[in-house]
Amino acid sequence: MAGGSLGPTGVAKERADLYQGRVTAYVVGTCLIAAVGGSIFGYDIGISGGVTSMDGFLQKFFPEVYRSKQHAHESNYCKYDNQVLASFTSSLYLAGLVASLVASPITRNYGRRASIICGGVSFLTGATLNAAAQNLAMLLVGRIMLGFGIGFGNQAVPLYLSEMAPAHLRGALNMMFQLATTLGIFTANMINFGTEKLRPWGWRLSLGLAAAPALLMTVGGLLLPETPNSLVERGNNAEGRRVLEKIRGTDNVNAEFQDIVDASELAKAIKHPFRNILKRKNRPQLVMAIFMPTFQILTGINSILFYAPVLFQSMGFGGSASLYASALTGAVLFSSTFISIATVDKWGRRALLISGGIQMVVCQCIVAVILGVKFGNNQELSKGFSILVVTVICLFVVAFGWSWGPLGWTIPSEIFPLETRSAGQSITVAVNLLFTFIIGQAFLSLLCAFKFGIFLFFAGWITIMTIFVYVFLPETKGVPIEEMIFLWRKHWFWKRTVPAYPELDESNGRESNSVEMGSR
Repeated sequence: MAGGSLGPTGVAKERADLYQGRVTAYVVGTCLIAAVGGSIFGYDIGISGGVTSMDGFLQKFFPEVYRSKQHAHESNYCKYDNQVLASFTSSLYLAGLVASLVASPITRNYGRRASIICGGVSFLTGATLNAAAQNLAMLLVGRIMLGFGIGFGNQAVPLYLSEMAPAHLRGALNMMFQLATTLGIFTANMINFGTEKLRPWGWRLSLGLAAAPALLMTVGGLLLPETPNSLVERGNNAEGRRVLEKIRGTDNVNAEFQDIVDASELAKAIKHPFRNILKRKNRPQLVMAIFMPTFQILTGINSILFYAPVLFQSMGFGGSASLYASALTGAVLFSSTFISIATVDKWGRRALLISGGIQMVVCQCIVAVILGVKFGNNQELSKGFSILVVTVICLFVVAFGWSWGPLGWTIPSEIFPLETRSAGQSITVAVNLLFTFIIGQAFLSLLCAFKFGIFLFFAGWITIMTIFVYVFLPETKGVPIEEMIFLWRKHWFWKRTVPAYPELDESNGRESNSVEMGSR
């Protein structure tokens, strides 16, 4: 029974002011190596859209789409509306959803490194199958293996970064994951730009080069130390303290180590973390684990990144020009992540999310108006308006890159207590991949049905998520990861849900009078 007055209660008091240590080269190095796991996610996002616009790829696997693409009379918005083609992109994310749930017990019982290694090996296998694919079945099996790799990697890497980073720089170091993701996207876009000229086999090189980041992730996982939190959670206290001292650069880690020990005692008492995460006291973290990744995908960013070449071709750009435009958006996304890294631990998470949301809404509306007025079924955008559309999309990508891009991963990975952290991250990844799958599968049909209104559809969701952040998300800047529970107890809304004292025996549904008084 977790949470009873006679059992472990987790972190009972705030010790953040007693934390010692500095940013060491060792912790920065380990975070950089671990963050490579993000590059496999980014590489696939960037490579998929480019490959699905290559004639050689379409002729071999999707001849109907290829023939449709040649018909000038067909609606610009509906050229690529094919569910089998969409399944090539989206099948990976459905497999990743399943893998992220499988990864949770592995991450908890065998450590964060184990899941990172599993992810690297799976992605390496998938890249090999895709590069050698002779038929659609082989292609989709390869995509499923890539999905397993992404499920494991996205589950373990953000947790690893959050647990290794010192509290005052956790945001910046955690964003190494997003930086690696955006670098993967940009690299994939540039590779597509080159391989598009290698007809008709260039697509094989694009898909096969996914093996490079997968190999880096696998080797990195073998070389990395385990996190102190995971070591202590699995009973290796002495090794956990040794690693903590090494990454903090000091022997005086008593306060932080005690927080980890307290959290691990409660974690060990929790036998069913997925059941525990549904309890009332974990309600705010669960809500964030569901809504943050949902909203991240409903910004529409993946639709733009997945299908950027297809989208730009639909707008009248030539094949090479559309790949060049998508490479530009990838470069912009990569560059904008540095804005977030530089400011997240100074300005805070809320400020970046709200300002980014406002800018994204404005950009989506501008694109919708331009396409609605100047772009029809048998029209092409003029050069001037084409440049304007790409510019506004780049401004949208900039806003995403400093806000929902990195923070959609950072916030869920830092808010859960140790006993439900791996389960919480699995839910975050599963929800992210579920909505990535839904949008990936539906986007081409939505584009055909909504036409320019697709941008207004996403603008509406961005408005909702910006209001959600303003009302419900507390500022997590500088709060130690094992003391995040105190933040929810102070929040105007969540303090009604989270017990004011750890002695609350929630497992029996009983709340003491003192707790009731303290929460009013």
